[in-house]
Amino acid sequence: MNPALRLQRALQGWVVFGLLGFALLPWYFLQQMSLAEALPGIWAGAETASAAAQALQHGRPWLWSGLAGLLVCGAAVARPWPARAQGRLLLVGSLIGLLGLLASGFAIGATGWAFASLESVWGALPTGQYGMGWGAAVVLLSLLVLFGAALARLGGFRGDVFVAVAVVGCTALLALFVVYPVLRSLVAAWVDDAGAYAWVHLLDRVATERVWGLGCVQGEGRCGVAWNTLWLAFITATGTTVMGTLLALWAERGGTRLSKPLNILAMLPIITPPFVVGLGLILLFGRAGLFNQGLEWAFGIEPGRWFYGVFGIWLAQMFAFTPIAFMIMRGVVQGVSPSMEEAAQTLRASRMQTFWTVTLPLLKPGLANAFLVGFIESMADFGNPIILGGQYAVLSTEIFFAIVGAALDPGMAAALALVLTAFALAVFLVQRQVLSGSSFTTVSGKGDAGVAMALPPAVLRVCRSVAGPWLLFTVVVYLFAFAGGFVQTWGRDFTFTLAHFKTAFDVQMGEFGWVFAGTAWKSLFTTLSLSAMAAPICAGVGLLMAWLLARTEFRGKAAFEFSALLTFAIPGTVLGVSYILAFNVPPVELTGTGLVIVLCFVFRNLPVGVRAGTAAFKQLDRSLDEASQMLRASTLTTLRRVVLPLLKPALVAALVYSFVRSMTTVSAVIFLVTAQYELATTYIIGRVGNGDYGVALAYCTVLMVLMSAITWGIQKLVGQRQLGRRATVVTPA
Repeated sequence: MNPALRLQRALQGWVVFGLLGFALLPWYFLQQMSLAEALPGIWAGAETASAAAQALQHGRPWLWSGLAGLLVCGAAVARPWPARAQGRLLLVGSLIGLLGLLASGFAIGATGWAFASLESVWGALPTGQYGMGWGAAVVLLSLLVLFGAALARLGGFRGDVFVAVAVVGCTALLALFVVYPVLRSLVAAWVDDAGAYAWVHLLDRVATERVWGLGCVQGEGRCGVAWNTLWLAFITATGTTVMGTLLALWAERGGTRLSKPLNILAMLPIITPPFVVGLGLILLFGRAGLFNQGLEWAFGIEPGRWFYGVFGIWLAQMFAFTPIAFMIMRGVVQGVSPSMEEAAQTLRASRMQTFWTVTLPLLKPGLANAFLVGFIESMADFGNPIILGGQYAVLSTEIFFAIVGAALDPGMAAALALVLTAFALAVFLVQRQVLSGSSFTTVSGKGDAGVAMALPPAVLRVCRSVAGPWLLFTVVVYLFAFAGGFVQTWGRDFTFTLAHFKTAFDVQMGEFGWVFAGTAWKSLFTTLSLSAMAAPICAGVGLLMAWLLARTEFRGKAAFEFSALLTFAIPGTVLGVSYILAFNVPPVELTGTGLVIVLCFVFRNLPVGVRAGTAAFKQLDRSLDEASQMLRASTLTTLRRVVLPLLKPALVAALVYSFVRSMTTVSAVIFLVTAQYELATTYIIGRVGNGDYGVALAYCTVLMVLMSAITWGIQKLVGQRQLGRRATVVTPA
């Protein structure tokens, strides 16, 4: 088929799709009713009616703008037009529909005008509107596609309609589900209880002794939560960077067989909930822990709560984030060129001199990256401070208590989120600045057959004496966390039992068949289903954005990339608060549904898909794309039949990581769960809050086994992937 005719029919299809959504789908979102239940009422009640019925029968004429925009676009694609003329008509029609629907959606709330100034100008409205639903989603999607096509027909994006639509669609997703919620939460810091905006409200909430106090330095009490957060992040980042570097040097240059055990260690924080280490440490050092029990038995020292506080949080974060630093540093150590070390030794430098003057300076980018990642991870951590914090408060827990505590104060939560976001973004920008500095490249296209220099004996002794006990301690902590679910009552009765697993995952035969009687089944099934929905969306959108960043050029590309990676720098607690404030009112009213949790999963883990895809595209020569296009394949065909098959490892990595992280996340969704949509991590936190550590640890064990099985299966699948290359033929002599 002629490409022009194919494009014409595709655009006509999108116009028809939008018109059907306008006339035959419920316009507003119905939390208590499924789409199938609502369809019979599209011409009846005000809640289930389509946009056409809403405008005709229920006093909502502002919805006609969507129909007007679609009709103008329909005129543009009804017959062949010159490209620019068609582009202008499509642009006018799509803008009429998009601006009309979005402006009315944000300006009109459930009770009328959302802003008092509009009511004073236009007068009171007889009716308001709810959050947008299926009909609105279909119409807005159609208008976005037509808007992208208009830009391409007007000469943008080199006339490639698919690229234009992809950029417009991804930009809309980032604007709605990343930028808008974050801005909404930050703006809420300026709003008082009456809805008035003023700088003084932010100052009243932030400029307090509770946030910035220096009592601990002056010996007059505690320091503020901002200083607590920064201090904890600094010591955690320092400790994890040092320990991760020692482990990487020992694994790569120490002549040891620790490669596989260290790989397992590196995977542990990914496949375990963020508070498993904290629970294991409680079994060791808590009031009923073995360490305190031993002190009481040997010396008569009464067990205390000395472990709860900054030391306990720091130790738990060290265990949780050291493997991340190890993964970063191991790649950097592997990349150090042996030829440069050999050159130094040829000039009669000793191994110690070579290590300090050549090897260590080449590790600077990795050290900076590991430190700054550890800093951000510590500030974003919620699980360990909520379990081990005691009286030591940090910003992530203060935000949580401002939302769910006795003194409900969303404005205070937003103000604290603003402080935490400022810290995280500052560190993120410093990271980018540091890593964009001097060149430390040692891996080039030339062969390098040198042998990596062994560690100097003194450095090797340090690695063994520090990293060795740490590895042993890590194994002990995880064993305790695993064993805690199999004993009756830790610290008092160590009798082996499966009662905790039975409480959580009991299965009984009932009158009508097998019944999942355990209290944890609902949360596990909910978590599995929501994570399974989020993972392919996250991987697909992430790889599409990576392709746009790697293979296309367009205006605003830097802002697009920053928005795509923004959720990496924003702590999960801030993102959760943002979703609560942004999606609790029209035009997008999703709070209390499973959809808002899925969206939070997707955009929280989106940077993983973007980074995995970007790394994969750097290994693919552009000539592959160009060869396909020279054979007259469209961009979509090239992407589907040439590029995507070569991205299978990146696709699988993004799928696994997003699925596993969705299963184990807590900070981003702690505000979004409801009784209907309880997740595994919130169930565990609830059990810990009630002091029921046995059931909590039993659930953690099940999650660890489940995540390990999924990760192992995917790794085996990826490891068996082979490229179709000819084998070397050996000819007999």
